[in-house]
Amino acid sequence: MFSNNDEAAINKKLPKELLLRIFSFLDVVTLCRCAQVSRAWNVLALDGSNWQRIDLFDFQRDIEGRVVENISKRCGGFLRKLSLRGCLGVGDNALRTFAQNCRNIEVLNLNGCTKITDATCTSLSKFCSKLRHLDLASCTSITNLSLKALSEGCPLLEQLIISWCDQVTKDGIQALVRGCGSLRALSLKGCTQVGLGARAGICGVGSMGSMGPWCFSRQQITDDGLITICRGCHKLQSLCASGCSNITDAILNALGQNCPRLRIYNLICCLNFTLTVGVWNSLYSQNCHELEKMDLEECVQITDSTLIQLSIHCPRLQVLSLSHCELITDDGIRHLGNGACAHDRLEVIELDNCPLITDASLEHLKSCHSLERIELYDCQQITRAGIKRLRTHLPNIKVHAYFAPVTPPPSVGGSRQRFCRCCIIL
Repeated sequence: MFSNNDEAAINKKLPKELLLRIFSFLDVVTLCRCAQVSRAWNVLALDGSNWQRIDLFDFQRDIEGRVVENISKRCGGFLRKLSLRGCLGVGDNALRTFAQNCRNIEVLNLNGCTKITDATCTSLSKFCSKLRHLDLASCTSITNLSLKALSEGCPLLEQLIISWCDQVTKDGIQALVRGCGSLRALSLKGCTQVGLGARAGICGVGSMGSMGPWCFSRQQITDDGLITICRGCHKLQSLCASGCSNITDAILNALGQNCPRLRIYNLICCLNFTLTVGVWNSLYSQNCHELEKMDLEECVQITDSTLIQLSIHCPRLQVLSLSHCELITDDGIRHLGNGACAHDRLEVIELDNCPLITDASLEHLKSCHSLERIELYDCQQITRAGIKRLRTHLPNIKVHAYFAPVTPPPSVGGSRQRFCRCCIIL
């Protein structure tokens, strides 16, 4: 059936259109292998319609520029999505050829392609007007010239990642948002020349007031600076402030007053958050009820009162992380299990390293029919029996827990062990 002969039965029985449809489901590696079977399959496997979405990171990381050029010539206008993440050998010349040939590209990932410069963004601006998502993280040669070029030639741009592009300044950001009216997500992590004041200033420019996620992870920001951001972004949907140890509950008051559409809070290791009843009342006084995901890992002052307020005010909550919140008890989980989100919404709850949690908490979660995953690593009062009882009510749930293995007895007679300790544990 699979001989090199183009007259083989499979080529006679199936029309080329059907073979082409089958090939459309194959990944890059398999397509390349099929291309070596016969002349007929070579033509079908390398047809541009099969190469609309390509991720070369999982295929080969030492991609050279000529490979990208060849792909662009083969795919042409078919290509919609390309990832060259980590391809250190790809430079401006290859991407200029790519931009000329693949003018319908919508998603392009150049994360870690350290050879590229402003010339690449100039090429994208000139030829790729349909570009919507662009990742330039760690492309350290990128400057304000790139952002100005993108603002002029890529008006549909919705998401731009320029993390660790430390030559970018506020002038480039302002030029970008003026020209890209559809911009909804901008990652500036590690852009040391774009200060918090500059970020606050650009919130009122172009579409920035309706942007989705803001990320300030691990930065030395204060309440005043972040409150200014909140006041300028009334349509903010996602906020990541993990590891920002200087901010307090005052931020949540500002969010409640200014950002009623907020859906995602990432507040990992914000040690000064207490989320008391008074804070919650202020936070939700402006009808901020759209919260879907909240990560409070290592917010060590969180108590059961927080879970009580979550159960009352967050009917859309889907994902909740309370790992390392060591004051949480079974009573808090009981209120959460009886809350508005429990029956139809809550999908994931993480309780790693919550030492006061027992099997009683698992009993309280039995009514959470949408629950798909629960994390219980290092919860020493959780037992296998308790997990088994939970699974009788929620048979499809994934439970991630860890129980220290029983130490094997010493070998009798001093003979050499048949397996090493790692094999015994596994």
